[in-house]
Amino acid sequence: MIDNYITGVQIKSLRERKKMTQEELAQKINVTSKAVSKWETGRGFPDISLIENLAGALGISVIELLSGDCITNKNRVSNMTKGKIYACPVCGNIIMSTGEAVISCCGIKLPPQEAEKTCEPECKAKIETVEDEYYVSLTHPMTKEHYISFLAAVMDNGIQFLKLYPEGSCEARFKISRIKKILAYCNRHGLFEINSGSEK
Repeated sequence: MIDNYITGVQIKSLRERKKMTQEELAQKINVTSKAVSKWETGRGFPDISLIENLAGALGISVIELLSGDCITNKNRVSNMTKGKIYACPVCGNIIMSTGEAVISCCGIKLPPQEAEKTCEPECKAKIETVEDEYYVSLTHPMTKEHYISFLAAVMDNGIQFLKLYPEGSCEARFKISRIKKILAYCNRHGLFEINSGSEK
């Protein structure tokens, strides 16, 4: 099922960004300029069979075209500290990207998670240095209803990730090298940053 379909305003905006006339866009996708005009004025929609060619002509992906989100790749160096984490509230799936993306799971368009500075007051984090690793532990519930889903150490060149499960321990070990921040995901309160005051 398609929840969103491309609008005329979108087509016009993307066409003008590419500095194309209606006639030029029409030629690229083998339709008439009159058809393009109808789309842009809301008097018609492009057929689904044209979507792939239309997206190509406008310089974006099909999923961007259908979602209405145009993603600009500003993250050219793929610095993982600028990466995004997406979490599905239905199945618990976790998706990580090196930058902005259009992500959906279980029929839901997922927003990127924004990391809070802390979780709840009773959740205390401890970061200890053990040789070349950080040992991270949290005093957080790990019940089936309320638990930490994962711990992740974000580096400038990658992510160390540990999936956790209800009724298990809430701890992890991460290689110290190049770690910039450590994150945790609570199934009730979302993403938050772990900071015990230790230097990382």
